[in-house]
Amino acid sequence: MNYILFDDSTWDNMLPLTFTRPVAELRLGILTLKQKWEKYLKKECSYYTRDYLSKKYPMEVGENNVFINGSLIPTGELLSEIDNLEEGQVLKYEDIICAYRTNREGVKSFVPDKCLDSNCSQIISDCQKVSYPWDIFRLNGEAIEHDFKLLTKGRKSQPLSKSNHVIGDGDIFMEPGAKVERCTLNTTHGPIFIGKHAEIMENSAIRGPFAICSGAVVKMGTKIYGPTTLGPHCRAGGELNNVVMQAYSNKGHDGFLGNAVIGEWCNFGADSNNSNLKNNYSEVRVWNYPKGSFIKTGLQFCGLVMGDHAKCGINTMFNTGTVVGVASNIFGSGFPRNFVPSFSWGGAQGFIEYKLKKVYETCQLVMERRGVEFDDIEKEILESIFNLTAQYRKGY
Repeated sequence: MNYILFDDSTWDNMLPLTFTRPVAELRLGILTLKQKWEKYLKKECSYYTRDYLSKKYPMEVGENNVFINGSLIPTGELLSEIDNLEEGQVLKYEDIICAYRTNREGVKSFVPDKCLDSNCSQIISDCQKVSYPWDIFRLNGEAIEHDFKLLTKGRKSQPLSKSNHVIGDGDIFMEPGAKVERCTLNTTHGPIFIGKHAEIMENSAIRGPFAICSGAVVKMGTKIYGPTTLGPHCRAGGELNNVVMQAYSNKGHDGFLGNAVIGEWCNFGADSNNSNLKNNYSEVRVWNYPKGSFIKTGLQFCGLVMGDHAKCGINTMFNTGTVVGVASNIFGSGFPRNFVPSFSWGGAQGFIEYKLKKVYETCQLVMERRGVEFDDIEKEILESIFNLTAQYRKGY
């Protein structure tokens, strides 16, 4: 069986995080959604996504294919329902297409919305999915605990140094090459996962559930409240509370980051902070691309959503529920607007367009430092996003 993770309208609601990736490439817990599915399916998956992303995230077609909604969080029950599908059948939950089984010819005509009208349907009573960016940090605690069990079952952790102080009877798992010395690790509220060659520097205080993925670093004296995830090769310092950093992003200095989702290749200047609670304690509203306006989140605590390649200078302040687009550069005093379009350069005093050539130059320098090539495919993706988001920069 060949499995394809498809993007439906959830991709639009997850912007700006999904401008640069399919929904299934988002990290939730320790693993990305794709990695979770591959653990369950025991097979690699490919993608059905937006055309401009398909060169980086191609679709593989077989004789027998199952399309699976990439925004769904896999469970044993859901996998069982998918396995029971016959050719031509659709698995639905309310108005959500969960899965569709087809032959090689059927792949050519697959459109998620059209499957809703299928007469050959199986109905499930429940499923869990990510629908909006804030679901990433909202569901992160449960996801860390789930992934922790998935990754550590039947395995033995590397020994934790006796220089550390452990609170609680919860689980700590260290992958090979991980380093933790003279830290306080509190497992009372959830497990702590420390990935390969990750490092938590001395005098840091960590409360689970917490995951630091391969090659990531927690700087000296950092305070982290769970549920928080640092994706591969991220850097974290200062104070973090319920944050998910996807990969290769840096918040290496003092400053607060809370109830936030940060994309890849982002960087925070020293003493940058975000608010995660309004002064009147009311529900937070956040910019939504399909609506073209701010929508209710149902949350009292909601901080920052930042797209890939975004940067901010020292002492930057982000207001509650701020959305920052791809490749924006924010600096200066005062609070910038709550919605910063992609490729914006400036701050509270106003913005100008961040020219694509300059973005390329910065991306190449930043990625080369980490041994990652900034190739033509990456350039084409950024150019497509630049054109797609031009309408939002007209109001400068």
